[in-house]
Amino acid sequence: MTGTGAGAGTPAGGRARPPGGRGGARGGRGGGVASPAPGAGAGTPAGGRARRRGGRGGPGGGLGSGKVATVVAPVVVGVAAIALWEVFVQARDVRPYLLPAPSAIWEQFRASFDLIVDAAWATGLNALVGLVIGVLAGLLAAVVAARSRIVDGMLGPVAAAMNAIPIIALAPLFNTMFSATSSVPRRLVVAIVVFFPIFVNTVRGLREVQPVQRELMRSLAAGPWAFARMVQLPGALPHVFTGFRLASSLAVIAAVVAEYFGGRQNGLGSRITAAASNTAYPRAWAFVVAACVLGLVVYLVAGLLEWLATPWRRAGSGGGPLRRRPRPVGTPAVAPAVPATAAPAAAPPPATASAAAHTPPDG
Repeated sequence: MTGTGAGAGTPAGGRARPPGGRGGARGGRGGGVASPAPGAGAGTPAGGRARRRGGRGGPGGGLGSGKVATVVAPVVVGVAAIALWEVFVQARDVRPYLLPAPSAIWEQFRASFDLIVDAAWATGLNALVGLVIGVLAGLLAAVVAARSRIVDGMLGPVAAAMNAIPIIALAPLFNTMFSATSSVPRRLVVAIVVFFPIFVNTVRGLREVQPVQRELMRSLAAGPWAFARMVQLPGALPHVFTGFRLASSLAVIAAVVAEYFGGRQNGLGSRITAAASNTAYPRAWAFVVAACVLGLVVYLVAGLLEWLATPWRRAGSGGGPLRRRPRPVGTPAVAPAVPATAAPAAAPPPATASAAAHTPPDG
């Protein structure tokens, strides 16, 4: 006969089964103590985690949909703008010397494709060589300026003065200094234009060093160049590539504009002026479109190099190679305790008054 203190569903062995059975005992595996409250419902961590994995735009996460939108949106806007351009020119009967139709530009682009490719190659080579020279000079000057305030005070005004010089003033001067058949003047113009954004952004990145990192390298007896190579340059890479993306677009612009003022007649700039002087305006616009495509390609290559050189930004941190990654939302700040492999034996239930009444007397 069971005691009156035991419930109706208590096993004969006397050990009470935990509420919720085995599922309730193991339901708190992530927390290690107990199962969620009955009122949690859909707001439980498991439910919220499932929504976060499949949320933001449906199953599969919002990262892929965001990338697709980033690519599709500019394409849609560009196609719509070209369609409106064509309709406007055809409806208002705009003359080609004012604004040719996109269909006429496309016909000239197809007819002069080989010539466009050769001109784009010449301009792209000038822009690339000048970009490399300007980037290397800007990085070297920035490293020296970041180490010395005196050098920074001397180089800063010089860089600002170089940036203020217009391209149309530099190109004729360099064409008279060098041979008319040389590409050096155009490449020098590109290097001067590229130098300023690289120098300014790199100096800013090199000076944004945390005091803890500086003290750590000083305690390790690291020299100035070791400190720059191991701490300053990796931390300054986001700023460097910001200036590099700006400089990549400016390099193409400078190369095309420098070709307007004499020199070899094999680049996009010289082809644009030649076609415009012959009243072949759709052909001139075809070379302009080629210059735009060349600038876009160079800009995308600069973005690809940034993506390859900063893996911590791909991983989702974005704060630098020496900073901790942020803790995901919903995860505990402290790691949960590891559950015991074997549960301790439950204490025997206390004897009730009815059980004591039926206990036989001693002796």
